[in-house]
Amino acid sequence: MEARDIELVEKLQEEDGEVKALYDQHLQYEQLLNQLESKSYLSSAEEQEVKEIKKKKLAGKTKLQAILEKYRESEA
Repeated sequence: MEARDIELVEKLQEEDGEVKALYDQHLQYEQLLNQLESKSYLSSAEEQEVKEIKKKKLAGKTKLQAILEKYRESEA
């Protein structure tokens, strides 16, 4: 995420529970991916898990970006 997006998320987390939930989930997925990808070898099940986490992370990020865009438009 870009720095300006992170700043807006931090600002909106207190007002919008959905933004907070999506951002927390994004960070959790990022942490899981870092743990898995730090291994020198991944089993086929772990490789599949990485793919699924990446899909979920992207879907959440897309939804979060859409919410942030609405907030930016309403501020303008």
